[in-house]
Amino acid sequence: MSLESASGAIAEEIRRQEFVEVFAHHDADGIAAGSILCHAMLRAGIRFRLRVRHGIGSADLAGDSAYLLCDMGAGMEDLREDAMVVDHHVPLFGGEFHANPRLDGIDGDSELSAAGTAYIVAQKIGDNRDLAGLVICGIIGDGQEIAGRNLEIFNEAIANGIINPGRGVTLPGRDNTEPWFMATSPYLHGISGQEQHVKELVAQAQDQKKGPDALRLDMLLSGVVLDAAPATAAGSLQRIYGDTFHLQREVIEDGHTLTAIIDACGKTGHGDIGATLCMRSSHYIGEAWEIARRHRSNVIAAAGTAKPAENTSGVYEVSDVSVISDVADILSRDRDPSSPVLVYARSGVGCRLSARAPGGRELGPLVRDLARSCGGTGGGHIRRAGATIPCDRIAMFAKGWQEALAS
Repeated sequence: MSLESASGAIAEEIRRQEFVEVFAHHDADGIAAGSILCHAMLRAGIRFRLRVRHGIGSADLAGDSAYLLCDMGAGMEDLREDAMVVDHHVPLFGGEFHANPRLDGIDGDSELSAAGTAYIVAQKIGDNRDLAGLVICGIIGDGQEIAGRNLEIFNEAIANGIINPGRGVTLPGRDNTEPWFMATSPYLHGISGQEQHVKELVAQAQDQKKGPDALRLDMLLSGVVLDAAPATAAGSLQRIYGDTFHLQREVIEDGHTLTAIIDACGKTGHGDIGATLCMRSSHYIGEAWEIARRHRSNVIAAAGTAKPAENTSGVYEVSDVSVISDVADILSRDRDPSSPVLVYARSGVGCRLSARAPGGRELGPLVRDLARSCGGTGGGHIRRAGATIPCDRIAMFAKGWQEALAS
């Protein structure tokens, strides 16, 4: 079934409901996807409840309610067949209501996110073109490209005055210093976490002729790059300055900033606040900023103190499950883009893992199979995946991971 047909089938099934239980993955893409469809249902007079989760099991979908899963569900073989899934992960779910770009030959890693897929479904429910700005959160959050279906949505949004593209610094922050010492995407070695040093660089770059808050951006960028270059990947340095997205209908206009904030909210257990922002309420913006600041501080600290596992290469332990995905991104993208990385953290008797690899074998199926062999669950994308396993099986998982990548 084509993506358009699958999206239409889900839209029709949603219209048939009086009430829908919505589960959204806890990252920026998932929260944006869930919020897009909740906007569409609200406008169509359909009641809903949105819950943001790291993951769900088949037991979470009990009773007679209609269930809609956003940025999750595709990899679940035991999911009830009448569930509605809007996702872009490697598909195993075989139910009737499954909108997924991969089922239509579209690259779900780079050319259409869950938020983009949700937008296509929302357009089948009604005229929801103004929600295109939230698709940007899926694109940025999952590191996708403005290409393929993403490009189609982007161009339409520009034509409709929903997104205003530009060029500039891509790091979120509320003043001249916060974007730099709070930088996690990318992580800038020697800059991230170094507030006093950043203040000195900003002071040196002040343009006194134009006022106390005016900066010579070229001078500041030069100072940052010179300090970070020895231990930061070249591609990461290039991402400091690039495409910006002004979201004309959202409560936080800058696309990179909105993405960073809702991602931090979701990963730290405040997905409700992230979703509130996506639902265009400005009530919790101040609190959301502080959540994002604390989360990014924790990510920076964990990236600097990640503990290499004994007798293994590229396997690291951190103490906080909320930072594993971001730390895995930093270690694999900003420090050594050529090496696979596995980051894990303990949470009670369970361990959560995030895996990254620059190419070669598809990670999603590999991590899923390894997690199953360890008595857990897992899956994901081609180069990014995650799992939850019993902590006493972490050595077994790491051994299987390294053997698989070496073969």
